[in-house]
Amino acid sequence: MGSQPPERGIRIAIDRGGTFTDCVGNPGTGKMEDDVIIKLLSEDPSNYDDAPLEGIRRLMSKFLNKEIPRGEPLDTSKIESIRMGTTVATNALLERKGEKIAMVVTKGFKDCLEIGNQSRPKIFDLAIRKPDVLYEKVVEIDERVTLEDYAEDPERHITKVEGHDSQNGAANQDLVRGLSSEAIRILQRPQEETVKKQLQEVFDSGIRSIAVCLMHGYTFSDHEALVGRLARDIGFSHVSLSHELMPMIKLVPRATSACADAYLTPAIKKYIAGFQKGFEGGLGTSNVQNESGTMGARCEFMQSDGGLVDVDKFSGLKAILSGPAGGVVGYALTSYDPETNTPVIGFDMGGTSTDVSRYGSGRYEHVFETTTAGVTIQSPQLDINTVAAGGGSRLFFRNGLFVVGPESAGAHPGPGCYRKGGPATVTDANLFLGRLLPDFFPKIFGKNENEGLDVQASEKLLQELAEQINRESGKNMSPDEVAYGFLTVANETMTRPIRSLTEAKGHDTSKHRLATFGGAGGQHAVAIAESLGIRQILVHRYSSVLSAYGMALADVVDERQEPDSKVWADEGDSKESLKKKIEELKQKSRVALREQGFEDKSIVFEEYLNMRYRGTESALMIVKPEEKDGEKEFGGDKWAFGQAFVKQHQQEFGFTLPDRDIIVDDVRVRGIGKSFESLGKTVDVQLKEVQPKDVKTGDKEYKRSKVYFDGGRQDTPIYKLEDLSVGDKIKGPAILADGTQTIVVTPGASALIIETHVVINIGEKELYDSSSKVDTTKEVDPIMLSIFAHRFMAIAEQMGRALQKTSVSTNVKERLDYSCALFDSTGGLVANAPHLPVHLGSMSTCVRRQAEIWRGKLVKGDVIVSNHPEYGGTHLPDITVVTPAFDEPGKNILFYVASRAHHADIGGILPGSMPPHSRELYQEGASIKSEKLVSAGKFNEERITELLLTEPAKYQGCSGTRCLADNISDLKAQVSSNMKGINLISTLIEEYGEEVVNFYMVKIQDNAELSVRNLLKDVSKRFEGQDLSAVDYMDDGSPIKLKITVDAEKGEAVFDFAGTGPEVYGNTNAPKAITHSAIIYCLRCLISEDIPLNQGCLNPIKVLIPPKSFLSPSDKAAVVGGNVLTSQRVTDVILKAFQACAASQGDCNNLTFGFGGNIEGEKEVKGFGYYETIAGGSGAGKDWDGTSGVHTHMTNTRITDAEVFERRYPVLLREFSLRAGSGGAGKNRGGDGVIRDIEFRRSVQVSILSERRVYHPYGLAGGEDAQCGLNIWVRRVETSNPERSDKMLNESNEKLEEPVFEERRINLGGKNTAAMKTGERIIIETPGGGGWGKVGDKKETRENHHDPKHGWRGGSHASREEMVLQA
Repeated sequence: MGSQPPERGIRIAIDRGGTFTDCVGNPGTGKMEDDVIIKLLSEDPSNYDDAPLEGIRRLMSKFLNKEIPRGEPLDTSKIESIRMGTTVATNALLERKGEKIAMVVTKGFKDCLEIGNQSRPKIFDLAIRKPDVLYEKVVEIDERVTLEDYAEDPERHITKVEGHDSQNGAANQDLVRGLSSEAIRILQRPQEETVKKQLQEVFDSGIRSIAVCLMHGYTFSDHEALVGRLARDIGFSHVSLSHELMPMIKLVPRATSACADAYLTPAIKKYIAGFQKGFEGGLGTSNVQNESGTMGARCEFMQSDGGLVDVDKFSGLKAILSGPAGGVVGYALTSYDPETNTPVIGFDMGGTSTDVSRYGSGRYEHVFETTTAGVTIQSPQLDINTVAAGGGSRLFFRNGLFVVGPESAGAHPGPGCYRKGGPATVTDANLFLGRLLPDFFPKIFGKNENEGLDVQASEKLLQELAEQINRESGKNMSPDEVAYGFLTVANETMTRPIRSLTEAKGHDTSKHRLATFGGAGGQHAVAIAESLGIRQILVHRYSSVLSAYGMALADVVDERQEPDSKVWADEGDSKESLKKKIEELKQKSRVALREQGFEDKSIVFEEYLNMRYRGTESALMIVKPEEKDGEKEFGGDKWAFGQAFVKQHQQEFGFTLPDRDIIVDDVRVRGIGKSFESLGKTVDVQLKEVQPKDVKTGDKEYKRSKVYFDGGRQDTPIYKLEDLSVGDKIKGPAILADGTQTIVVTPGASALIIETHVVINIGEKELYDSSSKVDTTKEVDPIMLSIFAHRFMAIAEQMGRALQKTSVSTNVKERLDYSCALFDSTGGLVANAPHLPVHLGSMSTCVRRQAEIWRGKLVKGDVIVSNHPEYGGTHLPDITVVTPAFDEPGKNILFYVASRAHHADIGGILPGSMPPHSRELYQEGASIKSEKLVSAGKFNEERITELLLTEPAKYQGCSGTRCLADNISDLKAQVSSNMKGINLISTLIEEYGEEVVNFYMVKIQDNAELSVRNLLKDVSKRFEGQDLSAVDYMDDGSPIKLKITVDAEKGEAVFDFAGTGPEVYGNTNAPKAITHSAIIYCLRCLISEDIPLNQGCLNPIKVLIPPKSFLSPSDKAAVVGGNVLTSQRVTDVILKAFQACAASQGDCNNLTFGFGGNIEGEKEVKGFGYYETIAGGSGAGKDWDGTSGVHTHMTNTRITDAEVFERRYPVLLREFSLRAGSGGAGKNRGGDGVIRDIEFRRSVQVSILSERRVYHPYGLAGGEDAQCGLNIWVRRVETSNPERSDKMLNESNEKLEEPVFEERRINLGGKNTAAMKTGERIIIETPGGGGWGKVGDKKETRENHHDPKHGWRGGSHASREEMVLQA
């Protein structure tokens, strides 16, 4: 690799973290025993300006045997390479301290990043907090291109474009070929002079960095390139062009990525310039090549994708996970053996959070869209997932449950034992139980920063918690039991996401090893591994500096990617064209790596195609199969991408779609410059060669201590890691420690020392030893209750993940319009993953009804399907699939699982099955009261086809479903999601026994009931016993009246809707189940604590709904609007009664369009249906402003990205922006609604179903009302021409003049449907949220929300470093 003079040799790897900077140096021998490790504070201004520079100075002083004075430029002639990972970018993002930037975007999209995907981050927060945008100014450029063809075209028409690609001479053509080979229609070219003027204004305001992202810039980059050229000419110092950074479809993530790059790169460049000043001779490849003599050293930085890049090419976008990426590389290269191929789960536990990742098959797992510090980035990044639980996570006892986090003690005051008066944390529990040793901690605490950890402070805090728990629960638990209980719950909190993340990709956690690193990992590793069924844990010798060590081992990487749109074929032109594209990218990559000093023999490539089935959006990045796999699995085909895609799709999603085309979205090449030929002996080789010898009692012990393990304190030997030799085997209980880490070996486990690692083997005794389980069904154990709360919710979440992955429709996969839940044997709700609030209580009504109907008639393998409102349904497109789970003999039903998903079309009078003018239920599509979808394991496809396709078409003017194949695929996905739930609960029953699981299914409902009773007692105090009442009106004048009477003593309430209007001859009737959902949702918002959402919430509530009102409609009444409109109004009324907040938009703005169908007696027309709901403003509250452009209350579905929208459907999105001034004024302003302007590029039937077009969203406490919504049809109407009309009437032979059309704006009202022609538009202006308090009154600040980053800060990657000491 490169020709280096022999005297060079010093290799230095550095990880600059938030708290510590870790340095690993080697004098050039490459041997581990010669490595020198230095750990120093990242910030120590009284001693040095830059920690990495100081680390290099200390290492060089040591290697050269001479003290180099601070401030003297370092001689680069002795250095072979410097490799660094840094949190400079992450910290700038977290603290919002990047460069001042402007965003340049296509006209109509100035607010695209503020609206984002329109969902809110925390579903039960009335004070919605979305992360701030990074830019200070937006420039809208008057330019526009779109795709000529659309993916959902039933005719599959493809426009052929002759001639040049977009990059070459498209100046005169309106139709060109994009980079992805798609036909691009140029609608508006930018005017250079105008753009120049706009950019000059930005420059004159003092901004020097801009981000440019234009619609479809990923495939047609000419307009972005023009803006970039003009900006550089004006003098902008940094210009980020989205197509250069990541040419992938999706406007919002690409624009955010461009902004992040423009925001962070200048900060990084500034840092690097300062760093380079400390060296004599420059750093980086260009300097090595340019310097005469021996000056200049290689310097590379770690990127988020786990590859190194030359210092000159390091950019902000690729730097965000620079630090954590080093850790993944470190454990991947030291813990994985390609021969045995055992995959590894990485567990990096720090102070505030824990990072979890996976490495298998010899390559890193990348994701291309991630969110860090509230910013969604589109760029290859290692798949690292952060859990908000670390050493500093706080401990609480709330509503009868042990709760760990997500609040953290932070660096100040830190845990209680840090001598700053901090709260009880996980660190305190570990210290109190003897699992952390003050002897091995630096003495940096106390007033003079010279004291050790304060064990008494931790003991006092846990004593106080024990007293609170015993007082509130009537138990008699010792502080030891309480502390251990909190650790058990903390472990469950961390295990839950690990299990979900691994199993979501089709992997079994028990077939992995656990590699633990980061300061706190060693104390929890055994418990986590046991819970996951993992038998072996690897702790690297350098585990506390593994990120830095990873940098030393990593390879230099050059990533190249281009978009595509070809249909995959095993043979033919498309395959040859893809091969050519890959070879071109490889050549570019090869040149870049040669420039960095790599010879061809050291360069290897990973080749990828990003592939998906037509009509789906879940693409998989498929790596080219290795030769041996091609021989073994794919019939010798060395380019078997298609077969590899089908295989991976089956593994990850559980199904394939053999009748659909496979589309190639992107072509990607990862060029790798190999740093080392070999990394020495792998763990597996060492384990084969090592000869274990038991360490006798008393030998090599540092001391003994009383440490708490399950059941009590045990006399436990403590060993210093440096005193142990290779081959030493230590049986648990034991603690192994050095100055940087503490490893707890529990009874039944053993630790073996090998050259590079401590290997912990978990005993072969049963992981779930039933003999040690006491019968916990006599009384409630609060620790067990807390664990079951996690487990039940995790099951519902994993069912949801399985459904999202295995479904094919946009509604489920992208919009997330579904819910999954778990019920007890009577149909009572046990856990409901909070996907959509409108489904919260209503599914239970459905399951209970089905349980009654089928009592005694079901057998194993039966699955029931229903969507009828009278049977617990909400509206017909929401189809519920219910599966009973039986005991072993198959006699008794133990519990039920159910999933509900919104199907894009189920027939009826209009495409999308959301007709605005339905009067009867049959007009809304197929209605299913109760049918067996699966009988004893056999899917009844014939019957479900009859119900969805044939039955609805029997009614006049109605069609059957317009997308039967999708319906059936999604129903099968719901069945498999339910199966997933049953398997997970069966595992739980194996672990704890049937009786215990059933016991806690009931007790968790009692716990939720207690929380609601406490809330109601508080409410009655707040309102001093007075009755709470409210009224609001639907747009047709129907009143919703509510009176709430609270019994302060019992903590019970009556919700009485007497006075509510009668059933309507329309579709805003809402089944009873919807009112129950609204009540549960509102109570959960008001409790503002994480309580289990289940049947217990409604036990203290009596709901009185007048019969025959529109909240209790008859079984044939139309209800499609009840679910999406009336539910929002019921929520507003409940919150108004509690005086909680002003009205939100009170609407979902349901838009559907499409064509086609199978109306009886007419020929079936193939077509498509599209459905979306549109955001608005949220209401202000006593101490918060409303939020603009967000979904509120009963829904939280995402909106399709603008570019994907235009690729899939024949539309042009003219505008999607905030509707300025539509929120109500007040002391606190209501949020603004949005404007969505869609032009249709072919004739379609368009329907809008909306509310708040007549009655304004109200303000409260003197706040002003928000503006109503408005739906406009921009129609082409023929102008009146009397002469032409006369000629037509008289059938004159004279030639008729061409008709003249004019544009008319027609108000569609709140609920309407229209046949819109090509070129016509619908403009939807959504309502704002009401204001709170009188304009001009003094604002109150909200406790906990003075920090705008509060909502997302705790779980970020950078802050895991904040308090590494807590480990």
